[in-house]
Amino acid sequence: MKIEHVTKTYRDKTVLNDVSFEVKPQSITSLIGANGAGKSTLLSIMSRLTKPDSGHIMLSGQELSDWNNQELAKRISILKQSNHLTARLTVRDLVSFGRFPYSSGRLTKADIQKVDEAIRYMEMEAKQHQFLDELSGGQKQRAFIAMVIAQDTDYVLLDEPLNNLDMKHAVSMMQIFRRLVDELGKTVVLVLHDINFASCYSDWIVALKDGEKLAEGETAKMMDEAVLREIFEMDIPITEVGGNKFGLYFNVKDKIDQK
Repeated sequence: MKIEHVTKTYRDKTVLNDVSFEVKPQSITSLIGANGAGKSTLLSIMSRLTKPDSGHIMLSGQELSDWNNQELAKRISILKQSNHLTARLTVRDLVSFGRFPYSSGRLTKADIQKVDEAIRYMEMEAKQHQFLDELSGGQKQRAFIAMVIAQDTDYVLLDEPLNNLDMKHAVSMMQIFRRLVDELGKTVVLVLHDINFASCYSDWIVALKDGEKLAEGETAKMMDEAVLREIFEMDIPITEVGGNKFGLYFNVKDKIDQK
């Protein structure tokens, strides 16, 4: 997937300005940056939920806007920050929605097998007949990820998937995303706030600031004090543990400028 010179403006505010980069196949790409950098808008444009004012998203050499809706839903899945459902659904009902591009609601044996596999992959067998409103936040998030897995797309786009998760569930979720790439050959694009999760699990990091692409590269290159200072406007010491680089942003002594 190629993002080429994408620009988006809401009223008088430019949210994205001439953003270009390429998503590497069968990898995890993390979009990082401060609040308001344009990360979620970019992800929405990459899934065709939002139309750019200018620029192009190319998928398999074809403009994203030219794809048939049903065929595109077999190639790209997206999970947004908030998933509000008014209907009272069980986990299995939700996961079955992932097969809609293939079955239009009439599940075949092949669809049922995909649903079973997704539930098993997310270790939700014991919860599959429970209603979503009976689950914890972490369990509910796993159910939504199972739905995305059942959709069986090449590209999986996830907007802040660690929101409201405790440390244990956040780590578990990142391990799952890594497995989606390493075991199932998916291409995963994440919006993340925690640079340390991006460092430990990503193959590639793209940094946005004020709607522009500030930098991109492999994690080792991006986890650099000068690069992070430019992105986040604060000094973040870097340390290395077990081959992973960590930013020690939680213990910065100097006063941080509040804009």
